[in-house]
Amino acid sequence: MRPTEEERERYLATAQDLLQRLDRTQHSDLVLRMLCSVLRMSEDGRRADLKLTAAALEELERAFDVLEIYSDVRKVALFGSARSPKDGPVYAQAREFAELISARDFMLITGAGPGVMAAGNEGAGRERSFGMNISLPFETAANEFIAGDFKLLEFKYFFTRKLAFVKDSHAVVLCPGGFGTMDEGFEALTLIQTGKAQLMPVVCLHPDGFWDDWDSYTRNVLLKRGMISEADLSLYKVTSSASEACQEICNFYRRYHSMRFQGSSILLRLKSAVSDEELHELNEKFSDLLTEGVIEHVPPPTEGTFDKHLKPLAHLRFSYRFGRSGRLRQLIDHLNAAPVPAMEVPPERGEGGRMPVETDPGLN
Repeated sequence: MRPTEEERERYLATAQDLLQRLDRTQHSDLVLRMLCSVLRMSEDGRRADLKLTAAALEELERAFDVLEIYSDVRKVALFGSARSPKDGPVYAQAREFAELISARDFMLITGAGPGVMAAGNEGAGRERSFGMNISLPFETAANEFIAGDFKLLEFKYFFTRKLAFVKDSHAVVLCPGGFGTMDEGFEALTLIQTGKAQLMPVVCLHPDGFWDDWDSYTRNVLLKRGMISEADLSLYKVTSSASEACQEICNFYRRYHSMRFQGSSILLRLKSAVSDEELHELNEKFSDLLTEGVIEHVPPPTEGTFDKHLKPLAHLRFSYRFGRSGRLRQLIDHLNAAPVPAMEVPPERGEGGRMPVETDPGLN
């Protein structure tokens, strides 16, 4: 039963009074919205809904707290079958990839289980990996390489686990796997394609041609029937080489740093400046991405949630034609391919000059 207008006003006043009593609450506008939602739900006797909401919020709180500690380190989500044997080629390749990418200053996130997940945690090492374990009637124990670690997170719900995976990941690698791997892969591609997640590399890695039929289906069925655009094929890469998978991710962040949505515009951040000549070329090659105006240099923003440590980066802005994520990826690939030196990043952000990815990228 929906609350009356009078009840809504009463809940709002109660929530506002609580915030005033705390007197220390940051982002009070968002906290107020959450409190009002909970108060409205509490009046309907919907215990099951409240139980689900409370558990989900607690899971996300714990995950966000842990991930925030490592916010200045890029992370790769690794998915694949829990059934991959330890002495098999899929396990060996997943472990090799994890070793390579962790050596390039990335951390690894796995589902904490056996098979590919264990290979990832083993390859990256306990210090450079996370585990996001899902509570199931089977396969519930975390693998030995992440069990007992502070960075092992427990989840009751798949949807909270998926959110935690994607929110802080900067790349997704799919090793051979079953329904769960396919689900995670398609969800990542859907979120990227629709602008609900940051653009990031999605790599399908196999030692035995596992992803070839999937790639063929994507091209010969989905593309040919107009379900996706040809540019959408740029959103993923299929490879049989762990080294090539690692290079695909590192190349994506060679010059490109991050982006944020600002209303109908996109702000791109780069580790090196774009020359006037290069900017002219971008406007010629990628004019189909614009609803109006041009791609232009802009100073870094200073309002809202902007992190001052991002100020040294070069900033480009343009009015974005939403639904063109594949072409946007091609623009970023074009920028990364340019033979220019990367900007020197201030060292105070951590080892290797890491810089934070903004916690509020303005996603739609």
